[in-house]
Amino acid sequence: MTDPQIALLMLGLFILIVFLGFPIAFTLMAMGIGFGYYAYFDQGRMWRAFNRLDETASWWDSATLWFQGLLNNRIFDLFINQTYTVMSNEVLTAVPLFLFMGYIVERANVVSRLFSSLNIASKSIPGSMGVAALITCALFATATGIVGAVVTLMGLLALPAMLRARYNTSFASGIICAGGTLGILIPPSIMLIVYAAASGVSIVRLYAGALLPGFLLAGLYLVYVVGRSVLQPSAAPRPTDDEVPSVGFWPLVLMLLSSFFPLAFLIMAVLGSILFGLATPTEAASVGALGGILLALAYRALTFQRLRESVYLTLRTTAMVCWLFVGSYTFSSVFSYLGGEQLISEFVRELDITPLQFLILAQLIIFLLGWPLEWSEIIIIFVPIFLPLLAIFDIDPLFFGILVALNLQTSFLTPPMAMSAYYLKGIAPPQVQLTQIFSGVLPFLFMVFVSMAIVYTFPQIVFRLPELFYGR
Repeated sequence: MTDPQIALLMLGLFILIVFLGFPIAFTLMAMGIGFGYYAYFDQGRMWRAFNRLDETASWWDSATLWFQGLLNNRIFDLFINQTYTVMSNEVLTAVPLFLFMGYIVERANVVSRLFSSLNIASKSIPGSMGVAALITCALFATATGIVGAVVTLMGLLALPAMLRARYNTSFASGIICAGGTLGILIPPSIMLIVYAAASGVSIVRLYAGALLPGFLLAGLYLVYVVGRSVLQPSAAPRPTDDEVPSVGFWPLVLMLLSSFFPLAFLIMAVLGSILFGLATPTEAASVGALGGILLALAYRALTFQRLRESVYLTLRTTAMVCWLFVGSYTFSSVFSYLGGEQLISEFVRELDITPLQFLILAQLIIFLLGWPLEWSEIIIIFVPIFLPLLAIFDIDPLFFGILVALNLQTSFLTPPMAMSAYYLKGIAPPQVQLTQIFSGVLPFLFMVFVSMAIVYTFPQIVFRLPELFYGR
């Protein structure tokens, strides 16, 4: 077999092993080191080390030099260097800080206050409880960036309330599942930080570029919720005064000041300081983490147990991301050294496709990968395969990254592997069936495809703010 064929074998074996359920980060490292040992193996260096023995050498000295000769392979140097590169990456430093902010906010009892006040404030809007749930999901998801936590918490809080208000079960389930995924797109998004580290695109330009597409998708969700509530009132009946009390103007303002605005101000302060160049993402994330602690203190929700849980979850998730990067960098370096990257590039060139066809093909592959894999694994492992091809089709990596971020919303919403549906099913009342949740997320899945089509048709949605803030 030629080296490029071995590279393809390496990629195929990796996909097969992942489907068998092995841990992805350690699979990447093991396969990178295993195939890398073959790729960098130098038999001459091994024999030169062994030939340093003289006739009087003991068997122990012989065995030691033989073992050293076997380990005299550049793959081990590569693995150590890649580990150091990942751990010293300044962009990734923001990940644990944003995660800590999210976990602290999650435990600060902010969400129940936020949903209650928004529910009252939007009472006169068709589908008011769905609108309140969607906005709460979007804001909370933006603060945490953790889809499972948002869907689970909102499923415990908002889904029973909507079912008591006689909402259609599928409709209510779809709102929570779709709203919970918005945090991986709307800044400050951890997913965009990971894409920036993998692609080399400026994180501040990514944040600026993702703002309008994120608001576009959230707006399409809201349009669907309100539109269906108008066209099908039985799916979202108007709440009675017993279900949602009416309050005066000033009491409502006080409710919003105590629930909505603190979290919104924290997010906007963090995001604004990044976009306007007042702080680096890491510095802004530090302020956000401190703000999350202060918010939890203000709500009297910060206990030692909750603080310990937040630190533990932050460390666990950060370690997962970092080791994925280490494994991915090692794997991709060996894959490229064997000629796999060049082989794929030549194959794509021979297809003689247009930039639009390439984008559709790439997004289709990412869409299919979203069924068995998490967004972090797709961004760190598979997106770098497409990045060298972007220059061939004159596609901006910033634009490609935003399309990927939109596309990855589908990885949580597409049956039969819609993880947000399974998160919700795990805590939903027994009468809520998984098939009902699946049918509820399908209209929101369609909205994701609509948003991607709009962004491709009008690319200035992505480029307008980066050009306005930072120039071309």
